[in-house]
Amino acid sequence: MREFFFLFLVIVAGTGGELCVTRAMKVIGEVHDFRPAALARFVFRAMRVGWMWIGIGMMTLAFFSLLAMLSIENVSLVVPVTALSYAAGTTGAKLFLHERVSPQRWLGVLIVCVGVTLVWLSRR
Repeated sequence: MREFFFLFLVIVAGTGGELCVTRAMKVIGEVHDFRPAALARFVFRAMRVGWMWIGIGMMTLAFFSLLAMLSIENVSLVVPVTALSYAAGTTGAKLFLHERVSPQRWLGVLIVCVGVTLVWLSRR
């Protein structure tokens, strides 16, 4: 049961964190100037956006959940199963960021989910 809990946290918190950081970056805009002073200003601007802090917190939770998961299960199971984050990310991009997702991408997500299912069923 704890495997499901940690796996859930890795996928949901990690993907949620990526979506939040993406939302923050859309508020801030692109990096156009790569000089050190300009990059520092950009980072300070990013740190003032709430979505960035929510994303960092969620990604931190996902990282420590991944460490816990790796202490319980073999890496040959954990890494492939965390590929479910592709499905969560695509769904989140559609619902949270209102991105257009093509049928080909949905098919790719379905193929990943089938692969994850095969890996999960082959455990132990």
